[in-house]
Amino acid sequence: MSLGDKIRNYLVFLVRCGRIAFVGDWRYYAWMGFLSIVILLGINAYARQFVNGLIVTGMSDQVSWGVYIANFTFMVGVAAAAAMLVIPVYIYDNKALHDLVIFGELLAVAAILMCLAFVTVDLGRPDRFWHLIPGVGQFNFPGSMLSWDVIVLNGYLLLNVHICGYLLYCRYLGLRPSKWFYIPFVFLAIAWAVSIHTVTAFLYVGLGGRPFWNSSIVGPRFLASAFTAGPSLIILALQVIRRVTDYQIHDRALLTLRSIVQVSMLINVFLLVNEIFKEFYTRTSHVASSQYLFFGLHGYHALVPWIWTAIAFNLVSMALLVLPLSKSLRYLNIACVLAIVGIWIEKGMGLVVPGFIPTPLGEMVEYSPSLNETMVCLGIWAFGILCYTVFLRMSIPILQGRLVKETEPA
Repeated sequence: MSLGDKIRNYLVFLVRCGRIAFVGDWRYYAWMGFLSIVILLGINAYARQFVNGLIVTGMSDQVSWGVYIANFTFMVGVAAAAAMLVIPVYIYDNKALHDLVIFGELLAVAAILMCLAFVTVDLGRPDRFWHLIPGVGQFNFPGSMLSWDVIVLNGYLLLNVHICGYLLYCRYLGLRPSKWFYIPFVFLAIAWAVSIHTVTAFLYVGLGGRPFWNSSIVGPRFLASAFTAGPSLIILALQVIRRVTDYQIHDRALLTLRSIVQVSMLINVFLLVNEIFKEFYTRTSHVASSQYLFFGLHGYHALVPWIWTAIAFNLVSMALLVLPLSKSLRYLNIACVLAIVGIWIEKGMGLVVPGFIPTPLGEMVEYSPSLNETMVCLGIWAFGILCYTVFLRMSIPILQGRLVKETEPA
């Protein structure tokens, strides 16, 4: 086959995938229409922010990171969780999860796109992003942790796009994938998944003026929470896929992921207890942020309900996961939802905001997201979910053998 034929086949593959993304039943159109409306509302809110500046958010000179960075941190963990599907399949040869790896890696792609969107909306002047482009601006690598984050996030995105794209294209052609062309990238992606969340943790740990984040345990806590919330989200997503499509997903695969969530949640709670002990037993002057977070400080206590809700959700989720009760999908779903919400609060409002309160000068300036901020966040979440829906709409027919080269119209 000539190079021209190969290029033509690949372009036809992309066109057919694009076309099928616009075809579905009324439920599909209703779902995509709903997501599109939320995205448009988010774009409208961001346009207002772009014109007026970050003053329309709840952020201030004292609290310069808010719900945007909170969502960014959480979604980095969701993206990293794709490795929790890859490890059982390619290291322990778990056949039940083989095709489901693609669903996990497609979720990672959607999550990274959301991460990039959250970072973009957090920039007061996104038009100045060009300052980071090597050769044009000053990338400041390797001195800046931000430059490391740019590399690991975009690198992880390219790895997952390559792995998913190559496997789906081979399935479309009816060819056996060449292991040398994707297996090395699979193992590289496992290490890269750890790196994206570790580097994100280092962004916090490296800020010496914020003692709340200056702990070597932040990196392990990020990984433990990521490998809890990510697979929990995948468990719920796989059940939705099974319900709305005819794709066969066995309970055995879901229970394998339950085992991962079970262990990760135990480690996550254990590390949280360690952090709380370190903060309150030593009672140094640096305990002020933790005091504000857990019990309030000088009459300010906006985050106290948030963090105790997160702890309660995590403890209940851990109890359900440890008990044999969670072998029933009903209780497993409850545990997964509680874990996702609890970890989102813990890694979001419970991690980002307290680091700024009080300020190094002792100021107490509380933060709560504005309506405009919330609408932008909802728009980005809708964008990520829409991307994942489109990815699934294109990949499931290929995996089922309904969209293959043999069915290509003449």
